[in-house]
Amino acid sequence: MAALPLLLAGLLPLALCPAPGEASRPKPLLPIQPEKDPLPSKGAAGCSFGGRFYALEDTWHPDLGEPFGVMHCVVCYCEPQRNRRGKPTGKVSCKNIKHDCPALPCSESVLLPGHCCKTCPKASPSVPEKRPEPIFDSFEYFQDKEDDLHKSYNDRSYLSSEDLTRDDSRTDFVALLTSGAEPWLPLSSAVAKARFTLVRSYLLFSINYERLGPPSRVRFTDPEGNVLFEHPVQKSVSLQDGMICGMWRNLHKPSIRLLKSEQLRISLATKAQPAGEIQGPIIKHRALFAETFSAILTSVDPTHMGTGGIAMLTLSDTENNLHFILMAKGLLEPADKEFPWVSLRVRILHQNRVLREVRANITMQDPDFAEVLSDLSSREMLWLAQGQLKITAETEGRHLRQIAGYITARKSCDTIQSVLCGGDALLPTKTGAVGSAKLMLHENGTLEYQVQVAGMASEVTSVTLETKPRRKNKRNILLDMTPSYREGLASGTWQHMNARDTHMLLQSELFLNVATKDFEEGEVRGQISSLLYSGLLARYSELPIPLAGQLVSPPVRTGSAGHAWVSLDEHCHLHYEIVVGGLGKSDDVAISAHLHGVAELGERGHEHTRLLKGFYGTEAQGVVKDLDAELRHHLAQGTAFLQVSTKVNPRGEMRGRVHIPNQCESGGVRLAPEEDELLEEPKPKDPEQLKKDPNSCFFEGQHRAHGSRWAPAYDRKCSLCSCQKRTVICDPILCQPLNCTQQVHLEDRCCPVCEERKASQEELRAEKARDSSEGCYFDGDKTWRGTGTRWHPVVPPFGLIKCAICTCKGATGEVHCEKVQCPRLTCSNPIRVSPSDCCKQCPAPEKSPPELADVMQADGPRACRFGRQWYMNNESWHPTVPPFGEMKCITCWCVSGETHCQRQECSPASCSGHAKKETRCCARCRAPEEAQEKLRADTPEAWSR
Repeated sequence: MAALPLLLAGLLPLALCPAPGEASRPKPLLPIQPEKDPLPSKGAAGCSFGGRFYALEDTWHPDLGEPFGVMHCVVCYCEPQRNRRGKPTGKVSCKNIKHDCPALPCSESVLLPGHCCKTCPKASPSVPEKRPEPIFDSFEYFQDKEDDLHKSYNDRSYLSSEDLTRDDSRTDFVALLTSGAEPWLPLSSAVAKARFTLVRSYLLFSINYERLGPPSRVRFTDPEGNVLFEHPVQKSVSLQDGMICGMWRNLHKPSIRLLKSEQLRISLATKAQPAGEIQGPIIKHRALFAETFSAILTSVDPTHMGTGGIAMLTLSDTENNLHFILMAKGLLEPADKEFPWVSLRVRILHQNRVLREVRANITMQDPDFAEVLSDLSSREMLWLAQGQLKITAETEGRHLRQIAGYITARKSCDTIQSVLCGGDALLPTKTGAVGSAKLMLHENGTLEYQVQVAGMASEVTSVTLETKPRRKNKRNILLDMTPSYREGLASGTWQHMNARDTHMLLQSELFLNVATKDFEEGEVRGQISSLLYSGLLARYSELPIPLAGQLVSPPVRTGSAGHAWVSLDEHCHLHYEIVVGGLGKSDDVAISAHLHGVAELGERGHEHTRLLKGFYGTEAQGVVKDLDAELRHHLAQGTAFLQVSTKVNPRGEMRGRVHIPNQCESGGVRLAPEEDELLEEPKPKDPEQLKKDPNSCFFEGQHRAHGSRWAPAYDRKCSLCSCQKRTVICDPILCQPLNCTQQVHLEDRCCPVCEERKASQEELRAEKARDSSEGCYFDGDKTWRGTGTRWHPVVPPFGLIKCAICTCKGATGEVHCEKVQCPRLTCSNPIRVSPSDCCKQCPAPEKSPPELADVMQADGPRACRFGRQWYMNNESWHPTVPPFGEMKCITCWCVSGETHCQRQECSPASCSGHAKKETRCCARCRAPEEAQEKLRADTPEAWSR
């Protein structure tokens, strides 16, 4: 199974970093490769794999043929998708399930034939159900009390905190970062707490630090100190002072195994300490699940370097008992035989007055300290919520150490939000209305809220923050937001929260309810929950876009609703994040979202539509990099909308209008700085003026001014185009000879450079990236690259991978790699020009020597050069544009040395459907005998032959 990622290379995502030890193993080739096109099956959509056809949503174990056989530890799934024309299609995705095998209680396990996981003898081979672990080993078990909830109320929407967080696809980790772990590193008094969530192959992290200068890097290392990933820290990503938000995308399986086995380490680097000022191991902890309050403890004596701790706290489910666990470093000296343990005293203070005090004995082997403070008073509960309580821990004996810090609500990069819908109302409704809420909990305990509604059936009468009702007609209202409601929006602050309110908020036990004249109990309702950090900064600066059935054309009376954040970055890439609610379980797998143009009620069709992928359950997020100019124009004008469809309502379950002012222009990704200087145009002109200019050129969907030069979208690295009096000339870049012996090729440059110049350029680029915290660290070849750089990755030991293109995102410091999509070729004998090329091309027709000689003569009309070919006067041809191949719908011709190109224009065919005949570019009317033959072929009798 170690070679499985290579065996399934045609299906699994491109693996740019091989696992340790895999590089030296033989790489067998598959006798079966997935087909490029689905096998025909009477027009049905599905997937083809290994010569077999599978229906949508089918699952199977792939059969790789002899000598491999059926891979029982791999499950493939035919994932339903839609192409750009909206037709259903399938995509094959495969997953290795071997690591999901459960731990067995027996010592002698057996592997049954046809199974992946071992089982105990005389036991059922099915996987046992996973049970949640207790929150604290010796503490109370917190759970929702469902006994007194009246059954006449809707119970579908009530998800306990356990349901929301105990998801098999996510795991939480924590790290305490201090200095002094390595003797050769300088000491520091800084302390940090890092909290991590592993969601499938993404590791999200929120880091809070104190007494630390501005961090420059977040570094992840293995037990040997090898850097696995680095995240650059930028002010724009920090939501508040002393906090870092980030994401490690696409962890490879070896890194996930190190994480789960608690062998990964994290460190924070600063400009003063680029090797890492503080660090610590990443571990699992039983307190993470229930944590709602936390504290970072630093040394009271500034001379005690490398000393610090963190406290994780929570309230009991019903009583005002405060549970806490304290983790500390530097409090204890190495134990000796005379003093194997140390006495520890922990205090809770308010304005330097001691409220609570507990004592315990701790050792080097078990330094964590857990305790329960019972029966907090109402004043203590209020002080706890407002961040006014201080926790101190000090040792007693020969080596006195003391650390202290203030207790606040748990800090996180997640977004507190809620989708309110009729399906989750106390008495379910189907009016197509929506409520959307975003909340922010401040360090002093103040709750800032914004609740917006759309598509309500009648006038809003109340907006309230509530707990789950315990019995009929006994709703428990914590806050009435109605006085702040104006024209569809309720916004304000709640300054009187106590610790119980804060605890319930962070444990997803609070609800928002909107009542109207027609629905006194509530027309829409939603549970408040935390949306995991995704890197989308629009969440923190903008309200989400409400998505409602009432906004669909025609309106849809549904109990579902949603909201979305949509933004454009500096590269004009569209980032989106969608959350929906109120959908039944049968609809979850059939959710799809589209971005449309012309958002007007009563529209008949959508000329400009783009499918947004990335739904996982009821959430979706993703990036669209090739958004067409028309949709960008609709976004700028506010005439675009986001529409979510389901199996029940395929023409739209909910929608919302999207308005993003932008000045995006077509032309692809920006060039590198050196190329920008080389290709600088004399002066930009208005597009409308360019259309009227008789000397301008039209190429790749854009008008270019006479004399302008640019890099074409089909080859931004090694080609240059220019406009010369309505003629576009594209030539490959010619590399100048170098006066050196050692020549090397840089990934982001077309021509080779001398080894000495490469070293200086890379050092300059790396230094600039480090100083400005802008750039990316690519762990494939362990190098730094500047913002916006695009390159083919170099992956040891495989070398240059030309079938992938990587891009450095400056805003997040992340490397995004995509597989190169080869075009369909029309020729029967495609060739690979260079052995290292990724895609094949159609061979160019060769010119005979006499023709080439005629070109050079001056006694006749001049010939034309297009690309690398010469064409005679009055000769016409279909241009070949690598890597897309021959453009059949475009015809070029040579007129006295000037090349003219024009797209074939199609006139509308006035004949009926059976009388139409499709050509390569246009539809034309068939001859009468052809139309009759087509009609006979389409009759039912013809199908029965």
